[in-house]
Amino acid sequence: MARGSRIRGTRIGAGPMGADDRGEPAERTRITYFCSQGHQSRPIFSLQAQIPELWECARCSQPAGQDRDNPPAAGFVAPYKTHLAYVRERRSDADAERLLNEALAKLRNETP
Repeated sequence: MARGSRIRGTRIGAGPMGADDRGEPAERTRITYFCSQGHQSRPIFSLQAQIPELWECARCSQPAGQDRDNPPAAGFVAPYKTHLAYVRERRSDADAERLLNEALAKLRNETP
C-alpha cells in the first residue's frame, strides 16, 4: 500500500475545511488562576462569558483564585471510605449480629 501526503478521510470535491465553513471564532481571553499549592491554571474563556471567581486547580483539585499573593484556602478533602465504613454508618452492632446469625442459620439449613 502506497503512503503519501494525501489527506485521509475526505473525498474529492468535499470543499474547504476551515473557518470559512464554521464561521468566525469567538474572541477569547486566557485567565490565570492560582491555588494554595502554587500551581497555575490558565483556562480560556469567551470575552462574552462571565468569568468565575474560583476555578478548580487542574493538578491538585483545590480551589484556585486570580490573586497570586492571596490564593483561596485549601478545601477539606474527605478521606476515602470503604464499603464496610458505609455499612457501619447504616447498621448498629445489634443489627450486624442479627444479620450474621440469620446468614449462618441459612448456611446450616436451620430455621431462625
